[in-house]
Amino acid sequence: MVVTHLQRASTFAYGGVTVDPVGGTLTSRYRLDDVHFTEVATFDSEVDLAAEGVAAMAALYHLLAGLSYYKAGAAHVVELGDLEVGPATRALLAAALVDGLGEFALRNALDLDDVVLRGGVDAPRVTVPAAITGPLVPFGGGIDSIVSATAARREEGAALFVVGPREARFEAIEQPARQTGLPVVRCARALDAALRESTARGYFDGHVPVTAMVSALALVAAVAQRRDAVVMSNERSSSSPTVVVDGRAVNHQWSKSLACEELVRAAVGERLDGGPSYASALRDRSELWVAAEFAQHDEYLDTFMSCNRAFRQDPATRATTWCGECDKCLFTDLVLAPFVPRARLESVFGGREPLGDPRRSRDLEVLCGLVQNQKPFECVGDAEECASALVAAAARADRADQPHLASLAARCVGARPLEALLQPAGHADATALHAARGLV
Repeated sequence: MVVTHLQRASTFAYGGVTVDPVGGTLTSRYRLDDVHFTEVATFDSEVDLAAEGVAAMAALYHLLAGLSYYKAGAAHVVELGDLEVGPATRALLAAALVDGLGEFALRNALDLDDVVLRGGVDAPRVTVPAAITGPLVPFGGGIDSIVSATAARREEGAALFVVGPREARFEAIEQPARQTGLPVVRCARALDAALRESTARGYFDGHVPVTAMVSALALVAAVAQRRDAVVMSNERSSSSPTVVVDGRAVNHQWSKSLACEELVRAAVGERLDGGPSYASALRDRSELWVAAEFAQHDEYLDTFMSCNRAFRQDPATRATTWCGECDKCLFTDLVLAPFVPRARLESVFGGREPLGDPRRSRDLEVLCGLVQNQKPFECVGDAEECASALVAAAARADRADQPHLASLAARCVGARPLEALLQPAGHADATALHAARGLV
């Protein structure tokens, strides 16, 4: 855990967002005590920011994106001024401050329960024209979004949505995106340069609810293009807490959770009448179901890459192959192992398959819940899924010569049968799943 002793700021103020249809930009302004920040999000030319309803979604993005700057000072007071913030939008922002920044607060030994939201006026509900085209699928290049995108090819007018740099794009996203054959709608988010100097400037630093911010940008694009849905790829274990500290659940994936999804959906409904639906197509599925589905598409195995080092902002330090060392590499290997031959996975990881390395046994213990309350702060599945995957992988004939897996599997005495975790379970709200267009 990283514990800092920086002084918290007094006030964080939202300065408003400017929508420029000509330049295709949203310009957001913020103030942290006497320090000013400016962020610019730039959309492709085919995204019509003059469309009815765009301003309402731009304001939602402005509120959520502000957390990237709020965290620099973790101010005691958040001033909304005359921003249009109805009850549902206020509830989303309040939860994003406390739960979306839960990991950030834990690592910096902060208590954000004392944050006061001041100001804001009721948001008028804007009626938008009827949809004329299909869903937008935010795409990050991992197995979850690949499964959703592959299914979305059945939907007329479907497209991917990618947030990333305008130059030096992430190949870990670009390669599988090309393979889907779907068109790509893009947005480049340019953070204020001061955030890249957090340590030198004496700012707090840490994890923010990025998926919620990407969701808001996708909703801007969907409204601008008169699309009928924004379809996310968040499976059910994303709602599971990473750790529980003093009775409080802290979830690295909060902005992928059902709780956040419902808050976003309510905020959209509060601001738009007839706007695009918002839901995850994978909400009642496990990561093991996703892995099993992904394994049916061998063509992606040589191009997809979920290793975090592939997404570094500096292209010079960005990995072009799996590192095989991080928890994300290990988890991805683990959930695919029951469904993909060992030799194929060894090829994927360039001979550095983490599951086959006995030195990773301790990390596997953590993933499988054999070490309590130490789940890594990564986008990984819950202990139940990992334990079932490990037992199933260890039972494969092509892993009979990996005794460290057999030893660990023998300790997963409560692991559920793999088949049980391949069934839909948990949240299965008919409205939400219909909103996700039944892509799975």
